[in-house]
Amino acid sequence: MKITFLGAAKTVTGSNFLVEAAGKKFLVDCGMYQGKITEELENSDPFIYDVSQIDFMLLTHAHIDHSGRIPKLYNDGYRNPVYATKATCDLCEIMLPDSGHIQEVEIEWKNRKRMREGLDPLPPLYTAEDAYKTLEIFRPVQYDDIVEIDDNISVRFNDAGHMLGSAIIEIWVTEDGKTTKAVFTGDLGNNDLPLLDSPTMISNADYLIMESTYGSRLHMRNDDKAKMFLDIVAETLDKGGKVVIPSFAVGRTQEILYEIDKLKEDLGQDEEFYKKYEKIMNVPVYVDSPLAISATEVFKKNTELFEEEIQEKIKRGDNPLEFRELHFTQTAEESKALNMDTSPAIILSASGMCEVGRIKHHLKHNLWDPNNTILFVGYQAPGTLGRSIVDGATKVKIFGEEIAVNARVEYIEGYSGHADQTWLLNFVYSFTNPPKHIFLVHGEEEGQEILKQKIEETSECKVSIPSFGDSFELGADGPTLLAETEEIENFRKEFKRLDLIERIEELKENISDIENVIMQQNMDTNDNELRSLEDRVKEIQKHIQSMMK
Repeated sequence: MKITFLGAAKTVTGSNFLVEAAGKKFLVDCGMYQGKITEELENSDPFIYDVSQIDFMLLTHAHIDHSGRIPKLYNDGYRNPVYATKATCDLCEIMLPDSGHIQEVEIEWKNRKRMREGLDPLPPLYTAEDAYKTLEIFRPVQYDDIVEIDDNISVRFNDAGHMLGSAIIEIWVTEDGKTTKAVFTGDLGNNDLPLLDSPTMISNADYLIMESTYGSRLHMRNDDKAKMFLDIVAETLDKGGKVVIPSFAVGRTQEILYEIDKLKEDLGQDEEFYKKYEKIMNVPVYVDSPLAISATEVFKKNTELFEEEIQEKIKRGDNPLEFRELHFTQTAEESKALNMDTSPAIILSASGMCEVGRIKHHLKHNLWDPNNTILFVGYQAPGTLGRSIVDGATKVKIFGEEIAVNARVEYIEGYSGHADQTWLLNFVYSFTNPPKHIFLVHGEEEGQEILKQKIEETSECKVSIPSFGDSFELGADGPTLLAETEEIENFRKEFKRLDLIERIEELKENISDIENVIMQQNMDTNDNELRSLEDRVKEIQKHIQSMMK
């Protein structure tokens, strides 16, 4: 068995792995890159593998960083099966066309700029119609069923607890009379997610390909995050402000709705809690994302995947995704009206990393007001608008306009759909027969190094952190890193070139910001402010000198 890492390698998006085994070639995931410009440009690059030679594909879950390039694969001629759980297939029916629509809108905006510069227009990565056509190759499977691909390859999808339909995939391959088992975790769920079951523990594997998004961090536990959520929202409403929650349309939105509904179960607490609860229950909660609205309907149709306690509540007529003052805004006009209304409200809007969609409009209209709160509840990838705000930016550019960040900014990490370091380690420890080797993917390199050290210190497992394009032969005694192909070498060169361009653009923006600040200084400027500006200029000079070398 041979595996080549073609995405989510030392980064958190673009999940894509090529497996060659028992005379077959197949993919695990085919996701889009999101965040950094250099990574997003890779979405339109030709696939490094020959699409016509791919025999089948396994999809861990519907999130676009795992599924988003399947329509591109289809456009390139792929017509073989994509195996995924039923819920994942249901979600892809709405998420992939939505992604196609976003590609069309974004390329239209870029093409207007290109035409002003005298450049030819570019086609979208794919259209909504392309995405609809792609759905014909999806093949739904059930959790726990063993799917016989052929005489030598079989797979099983297990609940990953990350989002509705997400799967840990076990793969058995028989070659030369010997069977090797590889396990792909996809994204592992946070064990105390309110709606979904905990991830399935796997008893044995020869090789484990495991996500590591929160490899160096711990989440707050469920009770803490619920109290923190209540306090933040109530304090903002007391000031007459709005709470804007950039929320991933699928998963986080539904969990926040559940969290708001669940507060009523804690009414036995003190009087202060009751007041806060009543305050929240008497303000409108808007889900302002057509995709999130459609996804919520998919959740309602797949309640058998919820925790048993939730299923029992639903049978009693208490659906946690439905409550008083919950409103869904479908049209653009309804969305715009939210920003014209100055009364207190809670607004959940996609995208969760603030890169596209209606959330950018809500940030433009609410970031500048100190009475408002921007509440983040999910992972923010480097290079995204959401990450800039979380990291403390005082000003951000939205639709070309500079917006001051005066609103309160909070981040409740406990709502993340990803397992933290403790549960990633527990997943490794749960193996009765530990894997020979673990590959860490879908994480930032610094966090991966910390997790690698923890695993190797506390278990007998060896760990690798593959780079993009690394190929390993998975042998009986361990993996062997294979020589780099010419295609991979060319890709690395192109990535370095694009990375330099992006860094230059960042430097230009920093220089422009500093210049504007200095121009506004006067004789009253204190020494500390001047020293701070001088330090920033020196830092930029060092970056430029480093790049020149």
